[in-house]
Amino acid sequence: MLVDDQPLVRAGLAMLLDAEPDIEVVAEADEGAGAVARAGELHPDVVLMDVRMPGVDGVEATRRIIDADPEGEDHATKIIILTTYHVDEAVYAALRAGASGFLLKDAVPRELVDAVRTVASGEAWLDPTVAKGLIREFAARPRHHMPTSADMGELTVREREVLVLVAHGLSNPEIAAHLVVGEATVKTHLGRILMKLGLRDRSQAIAAAYHSGLVVPGSSPPPPSGRPS
Repeated sequence: MLVDDQPLVRAGLAMLLDAEPDIEVVAEADEGAGAVARAGELHPDVVLMDVRMPGVDGVEATRRIIDADPEGEDHATKIIILTTYHVDEAVYAALRAGASGFLLKDAVPRELVDAVRTVASGEAWLDPTVAKGLIREFAARPRHHMPTSADMGELTVREREVLVLVAHGLSNPEIAAHLVVGEATVKTHLGRILMKLGLRDRSQAIAAAYHSGLVVPGSSPPPPSGRPS
């Protein structure tokens, strides 16, 4: 689904994507509220979402779509944020809201197609310029930064489950088997955990899990879910 308040932008995106044999544009919307409604009706695999629109902007629309999806579903709608700007607060807000990718509108057509396919498969996609900005931003944070209780509260139920298993020393394939999900889904959840909590890597995530009391020293990991999700 394409979401942008400029008809010409939507038309250009639709032309590029519909030319691919494995991609179909199923809907369009020109503002956030309409995008949320259409996503609820159609459950598209991927939404290309303009970040700046009148009324409900792309960040809030992303949050509403993600919150409305079944928790932890592999087939849940993935969202790629589109903008003409480079790294700014909108990038962080959109990723915290649950976006799986971020693409600049001046990206070449091949990047757009690759981003859609990558995000649809459960992986994350960041424009290289955005990725460099994120790395610089996190590197500048205090070395001993620990998430607050409010930060931990931003995690979804599934993200908390993944963090608990990470803290117990499970690898991504082991977590995938434990939760009966794809390994790509685990990577996506872990990436969102690091983003939401402002952490650099897996070791900081483990420290945060124990520091916050989410995991108690000496405890055992929860039993496998035994169900696909």
